[in-house]
Amino acid sequence: MSPPALSALILLGALVLFVSERVRHDLVAFLALIACLATGLVAPADAFTGFADPAVMAVAAVLVIGRAIELSGAAAIVASRIIPARVGFTVRLASLLLVGAMLSAFMNNIAALVITMPIAAEIARSSKRSPAATLMPLAFATILGGMTTLIGTPANLILSSVRETRLGSPFGFFTMMPVGVAVTIMGLIYLGFVGWRLLPGRRSDAANGKPPWRVYELVVSGDALDAAELRARLRRAGGRVLAAFRDLGKLNAAEAFQANDRILVLSRQNQWKVAQAAGLGADVAIDHVPDAVTVRVAVAHGSPLIGFGYDEVRTRSRQQLQVVAVGPRVARERRQLVDMRISAGDQLYIRGPQAELGAFSAGARVLEIDRHDPVPTARGRAAAILAIFTAAIACIVGLGLPPALALTGAAVLIAALRLLPPEEIYRSIDWSVIVLLAAMIPVGQSFEVSGAAAIAAQWLGHALAGMPLFTVLAALCTVTLLLSIFLNNVATAIIMGPLAIDAANLLHVSPDAALLAVLIGASSDFLTPIGHQNNLLVMGPGGYRFSDYARMGAPLVVIVVVCAAATLAALYG
Repeated sequence: MSPPALSALILLGALVLFVSERVRHDLVAFLALIACLATGLVAPADAFTGFADPAVMAVAAVLVIGRAIELSGAAAIVASRIIPARVGFTVRLASLLLVGAMLSAFMNNIAALVITMPIAAEIARSSKRSPAATLMPLAFATILGGMTTLIGTPANLILSSVRETRLGSPFGFFTMMPVGVAVTIMGLIYLGFVGWRLLPGRRSDAANGKPPWRVYELVVSGDALDAAELRARLRRAGGRVLAAFRDLGKLNAAEAFQANDRILVLSRQNQWKVAQAAGLGADVAIDHVPDAVTVRVAVAHGSPLIGFGYDEVRTRSRQQLQVVAVGPRVARERRQLVDMRISAGDQLYIRGPQAELGAFSAGARVLEIDRHDPVPTARGRAAAILAIFTAAIACIVGLGLPPALALTGAAVLIAALRLLPPEEIYRSIDWSVIVLLAAMIPVGQSFEVSGAAAIAAQWLGHALAGMPLFTVLAALCTVTLLLSIFLNNVATAIIMGPLAIDAANLLHVSPDAALLAVLIGASSDFLTPIGHQNNLLVMGPGGYRFSDYARMGAPLVVIVVVCAAATLAALYG
């Protein structure tokens, strides 16, 4: 088999694995790299060159700096003060979307969502609307904002690296700003004034005056009970039996209950009220702290809680907070709580003093859904972090310092001055993204070196020959956008970057225009919840269905493609 065919076959296999969601994306990237090594498409000496790529270091540094800004509380204070409180829902939502987009231009998209999501929930609650009206528009806004600067997303840095390799120099820090800002403004106008109205008119439990569903365990504390009798008691108390356990085993539905059996219950009421009404024992003792509240949170990607049991919340909060109930994933899996491990997107009900909850939410990267506490702000630390970050950007823009060097220097200085807690430095880096980047870079280069990219570019060039520049750029953006539905946007950028340059040369258009069309397309993940982590993160709290994303995202995709193609055609025509 020829090298181009082998390279295309390996990428097709990686695409299938990416779409299946059965294998971690970073592992898929390594499997593709191993396949390239086995077939001779990548030389052994080049297998780990991706880890030395400046874009990888720049991404890691941006994640560290963004985490430092997030934990300082500065961005949260700015966000809460910019958004007016005494205006209508539409104006407040539009202001929130603008803030989310501005934050994501200079920090990780997830961090921008972490900071602004509690405000989105508060806007929905105070306007007596479902969180669905604010959360998906906010997720899309934070994705749009990432298109406007070099450090907005890892894909931007990858395409800059591709440009440096193929054309001799990288993108400037604000090279993508004209097209990125144009697309973002049009997208925000749509999201703030039209898009949210296209979402289904389901009212949330809170808007209907109903508490949300929660899952917890109760304990049989007395004599043996008939299964039917106990289920009837729980129904009268407002609960439903999901499963029952004795020691480490699961009970049959008709088996009688004995003392110390544990019952997994689904209810809208807290466990203390249900336990008292049903004559059972609550697994968690109620506290009597005067200002204690229960908060529903969603676990964000990159949270240090991921992979641990629910007791990790108590440990990390110095025994001040505890998980008293959990969300819908446990209802689906019907396993004992002690066997569960926290995953990204999980919903937790955390109870404890109000003062502790705000600080814990920021450090543990959990998003408060039902209540908003401002993140504590250390003004001196925040000012120092922002000054260092601003100086790094000034060095990139004014002195021409390579972004990887300037940003890594800023991250090192933040760490050296202890402006970020030491335990957060490595924890702030999403290592799965770093591994994905480093493994896919040689795979993407093999696609180019083998000649597969040139063949694909010839096909694309033949199809677009004689077309106006607007049509060519719209087609490149659309192809990239469709590919990003199935691939991580980083992998999409690695594959489409060289192909876009080859196609631009064949069609005699500006390579920069083609690369920027790819940049916009790689970040336009608006059609599915799996296209971007932020989309997936709001799915549970917003109560969205899979089809809701296309309902609001399809018009946004059209706006993005048309606006990007028109802007780039005007700039490079």
